[in-house]
Amino acid sequence: MIKNLWNHLSKHRQKQFLILQVFIFIASFFEMLSLGAVLPFLTALSEPEYVFDFIYLQPFIKFFGISEAGDLVLPLTLMFVMLILFSALVRIILLWAMTRLSFTTGADLSIKMYRHTLYQDYEIHVSRNSSEVINGIITKTKTVTSGIIYPLLNLINSAVTILGILGVLLIADVFVTSIAFFGFGGLYLLVMLSTRSLLNKNSQVVANKSDLMIKSLQEGLEGIRDVLINNNQRFYTQLYKKSDLEMRQASWRNEIIASSPRFGMEAIGITIIAIFAYTATRNLGGIDQILPLLGVFVLGAQRLLPLLQKAYGSYSRIKASKYSLIDVVTLLDQPLPDIDNFEHSPISFRESIELNDLSFRYSKDSPWILKNMSLKIQKGSVIGIVGKTGCGKSTLIDVLMGMLMPTSGEMKVDNHLINNENKRSWQSHISCVPQNIYLTDSTIEQNIAFGVTDEEIDHSRVRRAARIAQITDLVDEWESGYQTIVGERGMRISGGQRQRVGIARALYKQSKVIFFDEATSALDDKTEQAVMKAIESLDKDITVIIIAHRLTTLKNCDQILRFQDNHSIQTLSYEELLKDNTNIGNKNSV
Repeated sequence: MIKNLWNHLSKHRQKQFLILQVFIFIASFFEMLSLGAVLPFLTALSEPEYVFDFIYLQPFIKFFGISEAGDLVLPLTLMFVMLILFSALVRIILLWAMTRLSFTTGADLSIKMYRHTLYQDYEIHVSRNSSEVINGIITKTKTVTSGIIYPLLNLINSAVTILGILGVLLIADVFVTSIAFFGFGGLYLLVMLSTRSLLNKNSQVVANKSDLMIKSLQEGLEGIRDVLINNNQRFYTQLYKKSDLEMRQASWRNEIIASSPRFGMEAIGITIIAIFAYTATRNLGGIDQILPLLGVFVLGAQRLLPLLQKAYGSYSRIKASKYSLIDVVTLLDQPLPDIDNFEHSPISFRESIELNDLSFRYSKDSPWILKNMSLKIQKGSVIGIVGKTGCGKSTLIDVLMGMLMPTSGEMKVDNHLINNENKRSWQSHISCVPQNIYLTDSTIEQNIAFGVTDEEIDHSRVRRAARIAQITDLVDEWESGYQTIVGERGMRISGGQRQRVGIARALYKQSKVIFFDEATSALDDKTEQAVMKAIESLDKDITVIIIAHRLTTLKNCDQILRFQDNHSIQTLSYEELLKDNTNIGNKNSV
C-alpha cells in the first residue's frame, strides 16, 4: 500500500522525499560526530596530558600555538559546544523539512482524491455513500499524513541515526553496546509482535467508525426539518455517540501501545548504565579512569533510547493507520480521464437526438428501467414526458444528458454516437433544472452563474436569466439584491424562489438543450405560467424537454411521450393527452 501511495505522488514530491533522505544521512553524521566528540572532550577535562600527546591533534595544536596541555581545554570546549549547537540546528532544520513535506504531501493527496472523485461517472456517484468519500478526502488523508507519511520519515531518520550512534558506541565498548542493543531491540521486537493484531483491529475500527460519524452528521443535519418535527435528536445523538466513542477508544489504545514501552526501556537503560559503572569502578579501581567512557554511554543511552522509542512508535502508528491508508489509496486509484486530450469542442447539434433500441439498468441483478426504446427528438422542439412515478422518466433524462451510458443500444446526436469519450462535449450543449435545486451558501448572483468566478460573471446575463425565470421582482425587493446570501442549500429563501434561481442558472448557461425535471412543481400556477411563457419566448433553436405532472405545463409541447407499464412509450399531442385524462376524470395532472 505504501508503494501504491508513493506512485500517486508527483515527480516533484518524490524528488523532495529523496533529497530529504540525503539530509537525514547528513543529520545522522553530525549526530555521530557530536556523540563521538564526547570521549575526547571528557578525556581532555580529566587527562589533558593524554590528549595533548594525541597524534591527530598535533596540526590543531601547532596552528593555535598551544604549548601546554592545560591550554588545550578551552579551545576543545568551544569546539565541542559549537559542534553540539550545529548538530542541534541540523536536527531542527530536519524536523522542519520532515513536517512541512509530510503535510504538503497530505494536501496533494487530498486535492488529488477530490479531483479524481469529481471526474467519476454519475453512475458511480449514485452507487456509493458520499459520507465515506468526504471522510476519506478530509479525515483519512489527515490520518495518513500523521499516521503514515510523517512516522515513516521518522522511522527512516531514527533507523539511520541509531546505526550511527551504535557505530560510535561499538568503538567505545563492543561488549556492553552489543548487550544493550540486542536487549532493547529484542524487547521492542517482542512488544511489536504481541501488539500487531490489536493494532490492525483498532485500525479497522478507526477507519469504519469515522465513516459512520460523518454519515450520522450528514443525515442528521441535512434532514434537520424531519429531525425537529419527529423529535429524532436523541436517535442521531446516540448514533454519533456510539461511533465516536468506539473510534476514540481504538485511537487511545493505539496511542498507549505506541507510547508506553518507553518508560520500561528507560528504567532498564539506567539500570544497565548503573551496573556498568559499578562493575567498571570495581575492576579498574576508580571513577576517574572510566569517567570519559561512562559519559559516552550515558549520552549515547540518552540519544539511543528515545530513538528506539521513536522508531517503535512510528511503526505502531503506521500499523494503526493501515485501513485508513487502504481507503485513501482506493480513492486515489479511481480512474481519471485524459482531460488534456478531451474533446473540448462541442459535438455539432443541428438536426436531432436519436435513441436506437436503447435499454438501461444499473446492474445485472437489477430490473430494466428502460427497455428497447427508440426515439427521435428534432432540434428546436419542445418535448413533454409523463408517466407514473418510478417508470423511468428521470432515468431517460439522465441517459439523454449523457450522465448514464446505455446498457445496450445507442444514443446519437446528428449521427455522432455518444459514449464515455465524447459525452462531455455533448454536455456542453446542455442545462438541467431538477426538481430539487442545489444552491450553494453564497449570493443569488453566484448561484445563477454557478461554477464561475466572481471576476468572470457576466452581470447582464445574470439579470436576463433572472428576468426570464420570473425572479427579478423578488430580487429587487431584497436589500442586498443579487448579493443576497441564500444560506446553506438555499434555506433562507422559499422553495419556489429556489426553483426559479435554478431555472435562471440553466438559462445563464445559454444552452441549446434544456431539461426540466419537474422543475416547476414548486411554483404556483400563476408563476409557472409566466415561467413557461418566458421559456416559449426563447430562441426557437433551443430544444426543451420537460418532465411534468401538471397538464398546463405541457400545453405548448410539440409532442408528449407517455411511459407505459410495459416499457413502451406512447406519443401524444397535448389535445390527445387532455382528452385521455378527461375520460378518466383527471383534468389537472398526468
